[in-house]
Amino acid sequence: MRKLALSDDILLKIEKPARYIGNEVNSIMKDKEQIAIRFAMCFPDVYEIGMSHLGIQILYDMFNRFEDTWCERVYSPWPDLDAVMRERHIPLFALESQDPIKNFDFLGITIQYEMCYTNILQVLDLSGIPLLAVERTWDDPIVIGGGPCSYNPEPIADFFDIIYIGEGETQYRALLDLYKQAKAEGKSRREFLIQAGQLPGLYVPQLYEVCYKEDGTIASFAPSVEGLPATITKEMVKDVTNTYYPEKQVVPFIKCTQDRVVLEIQRGCIRGCRFCQAGQLYRPVRERDVNMLKEYALKMLDNTGYEEITLSSLSSSDYSHLEELVNFLIEHCKNKKVNISLPSLRIDAFSLDVMQKVQDIKKSSLTFAPEAGSQRLRDVINKGLTEEVILKGATEAFEGGWNRVKLYFMLGLPTETEEDIKGIAELSNKIAAAYYETVPKEKRNGKVQIVASTSFFIPKPFTPFQWAAQCTKEQFIEKAYTTRRAISEQLNQKSIKYNWHEADASVMEGILARGDRKIAQVILKAYQKGCIFDAWGEYYKHDVWMETFAECGVDTDFYTTRERELDEIFPWDFIDCGVTKDFLKKEWVRALDEKVTPNCRQQCNACGAARFGCGVCFEPHTGKEEAHEA
Repeated sequence: MRKLALSDDILLKIEKPARYIGNEVNSIMKDKEQIAIRFAMCFPDVYEIGMSHLGIQILYDMFNRFEDTWCERVYSPWPDLDAVMRERHIPLFALESQDPIKNFDFLGITIQYEMCYTNILQVLDLSGIPLLAVERTWDDPIVIGGGPCSYNPEPIADFFDIIYIGEGETQYRALLDLYKQAKAEGKSRREFLIQAGQLPGLYVPQLYEVCYKEDGTIASFAPSVEGLPATITKEMVKDVTNTYYPEKQVVPFIKCTQDRVVLEIQRGCIRGCRFCQAGQLYRPVRERDVNMLKEYALKMLDNTGYEEITLSSLSSSDYSHLEELVNFLIEHCKNKKVNISLPSLRIDAFSLDVMQKVQDIKKSSLTFAPEAGSQRLRDVINKGLTEEVILKGATEAFEGGWNRVKLYFMLGLPTETEEDIKGIAELSNKIAAAYYETVPKEKRNGKVQIVASTSFFIPKPFTPFQWAAQCTKEQFIEKAYTTRRAISEQLNQKSIKYNWHEADASVMEGILARGDRKIAQVILKAYQKGCIFDAWGEYYKHDVWMETFAECGVDTDFYTTRERELDEIFPWDFIDCGVTKDFLKKEWVRALDEKVTPNCRQQCNACGAARFGCGVCFEPHTGKEEAHEA
């Protein structure tokens, strides 16, 4: 019988003990004496967040299909258990076996957002693994990171043995085989890492050297060992239909952020919004076969008992078989009382028709993401959405029975003016007015409810805005106040509610997003001062972070408020994400010129992603194969 790592005494004292006991429906148990490799898969945040992440579920399923490997899960202990584990010297453990992470061959950490960096150190520390990769021996697991933040791994490079750049389904089998071979041949850990660094998509930070100029920018970046590539190209699944996908999602005992079946219908996005990192990183768009999706949807619902299924994509409306898939799900789910969730829809007549079919008589709120208040600024960010389209979509929604609308905007975008900011209030007011002009009094279900939310713009690597300056905390706050004042002056102000994000955390995220290796010492010291769960407002300690930057002699403005020169070498320039730097430069210039770039199905813009030979770049109806390498 499996023995829990935590005693009943501890479990009864902490919040949500089910986070730590494992044994959930569809979790996988193996005989550890019969397998060669033990792999701990970590999401460095609380269980409820990590269990909602599709990428973890895909890799968990993939690894456990390998007969020689047992993949288990581990998440960041919440602060209450963190304190108990430190006090009682309890090592961090995997959910399935309850064995210490220190005993595993690999610790894989998915890095989904910058504000989890101190939690990575928490996981290593509680596991008894040296925080710095260069201090580890064969007695420690190989610590490997992946996910969106791996596209600029430099701020956390000191903490990882290997960074996996790209989609995880392609190279892990080769890495595991290389590991078994190295162990069998008695090779040193360093010898193994040198060999691993020669596999496509794998970056071993300690085997590369960075030189800086006097002004703090990078002079050069190169491998320190012969045989390693100077540029590392992302790994990508060309055929997303015939790759790994879990038929049996692990079902938690407690409510998670997303308690539903998640069906990934495609990867990538055709739209090219200039602020969006995911839209660049996951090019080209690759669709899953609709018949495969139908089959998996039914199997996953049967295997989990979930009462909701969500279609996952960066832009669901652009999936070419969406109508067929939705109609199929409606037909098969209506008698099972399974809800269908369709996030990331563009609000047009087709989308509204789809939502009419899948939503109950009681309409939930509709979500629009204009991102900017004026048409000029929407053109700058290449949103591809006009005010006319927004108001038409809102009007059709109100006619269809909706009376609640969520609007998402960003403040601090490049070239933003006060008029652009006031445009947020004016657009919100126009949408509210459209309701009263469209719906007769006798048919209104109360007044319209508009919730306008603003986040603060954070420039990210591998976007056209990677050269842009970021606002200061004070500038962000002033912009939010300007928005609030402008809304209070609108005719329909009582129908509009305004929310905004914390400015200090946005500044911190901006530092980490475009940071270099000099940031690692700050992260380490901030962690040692008690910073964990920085993504959670109640635990984020901005003053401690700023104090630590000062103590380490690191100028935060260098990473945030400074506009970059076009020829500057970035910390992430050694990575090839498929989209070329020249293309991003052109898009940055087009943004400053307020020019819109057509989406991938309208025109090939020669971004560089066509070299992968798949997806939207080679759809038969585009007829632009000859333009790919232009």
